[in-house]
Amino acid sequence: MALLYRLSFSSSSSPLSSACNSIKQFNPINPKSFICSLHFSDTSSSSSSSPFTEKHSFERYQRDQWVYSSLQHNRPEPTSPSVSLDADSTRRNDIALQLPELKKLLQVLREKREEDRVGAEKCGPGNVYLVGTGPGDPDLLTLKAMKVIQKADLLLYDRLVSNDVLDLVAPNARLLYVGKTAGYHSRTQEEIHELLLSFAEVGATVVRLKGGDPLVFGRGGEEMDFLQQKGIQVKVIPGITAASGIAAELGIPLTHRGVANSVRFLTGHSRKGGTDPLFVAENAADPDSTLVVYMGLSTLPSLALKLMHHGLPPHTPAAAIERGTTPQQRIVFSELKDLADKIGVEELVSPTLIIIGKVVSLSPFWPISSKEAPCLAEAK
Repeated sequence: MALLYRLSFSSSSSPLSSACNSIKQFNPINPKSFICSLHFSDTSSSSSSSPFTEKHSFERYQRDQWVYSSLQHNRPEPTSPSVSLDADSTRRNDIALQLPELKKLLQVLREKREEDRVGAEKCGPGNVYLVGTGPGDPDLLTLKAMKVIQKADLLLYDRLVSNDVLDLVAPNARLLYVGKTAGYHSRTQEEIHELLLSFAEVGATVVRLKGGDPLVFGRGGEEMDFLQQKGIQVKVIPGITAASGIAAELGIPLTHRGVANSVRFLTGHSRKGGTDPLFVAENAADPDSTLVVYMGLSTLPSLALKLMHHGLPPHTPAAAIERGTTPQQRIVFSELKDLADKIGVEELVSPTLIIIGKVVSLSPFWPISSKEAPCLAEAK
């Protein structure tokens, strides 16, 4: 299977295993045991208040504990680590720890498939579902998504699938975190492709859970293209993208007759070696349009300057929404010229969506006068 070939570096004699033997950390699955390189955050950390799956949170390892179950039979003595691994080594070690249970699950599914096709026609590969889970509020999950989630053998989920949505997954389902954050990718995109392929090839029903909509800045198109080229059937279950869900939450119409006749979605990130997303500012600086920026915290200062340079008025209403539609939602309203500074003062973190355009002033939360100081709104 592709997965086994892809992760063959993780054998017991590999350098990674040696690193695992020398560096031990607290095991959140079993507090009395220690495992290597799983630097989980305890409940006193900031990640505990996040509605999403943070990279080394207790919730992540508790949710994915099945894939670490082989470690509970061989518990090394606790030691004080004298070395700290870099992000890539941490990631690779984490994969090495998961590999035995992933192989075991593959074998179980393979044997089940063989039993099911005895006396029947040859079974084809399983299905892969790309499922959008919306911006965070579990009530925004579609009925179709719920039905697919309930029948999955394995669910690969991203960071921005909210904890409340994951709580709805059937108790017998296998969950595996494959999320990405700045500076730490638990799986590369290529490794995610191989995981999807490996389990689909043994007839499993595989669900790929993504925040928002899988085909809006979710790399769902890449996964669909890869799998279809391998002969795997892919079905897409759309989700409410953050722009729609969060704007509705704040009462912001993305288009409005006489105010905004179009809306444009922009990513603040570009692929390595790709075109700088800020180059679109010249065409995006349209006062009669609404601009929604995904993943744009780091590039907003430059983007705002470019938009104003190309003619968008500095007093254009704007909003930045952190963790939209969740109980932890925070909102900064401001004119465009001041937005980056106000975000810095309030210390908003990812994920934060940015909406720029005259329609923002139609929100019932917008200050009555545009000359008033920008306000920070908290979800009640």
